Amino acid sequence: MFKKIAKFFKSVCVEMKFIAWPTKDDLKEGTTVVIVMSGLVGIFLAVTDGIFSFIVRKLLLGG
Repeated sequence: MFKKIAKFFKSVCVEMKFIAWPTKDDLKEGTTVVIVMSGLVGIFLAVTDGIFSFIVRKLLLGG
């Protein structure tokens, strides 16, 4: 059983050498994209929520 576990971890180490790790610039760019898109989606949802709240208030309160 220990041989199988050791073999597994050795194969993991071999596979880790084939991974194309992102560069620092790639990580910065990806992080920037995620932050900007999160902000845009947040603004979109806030505006949409405001519009629907306005419509529902007008319909329910008749104002």
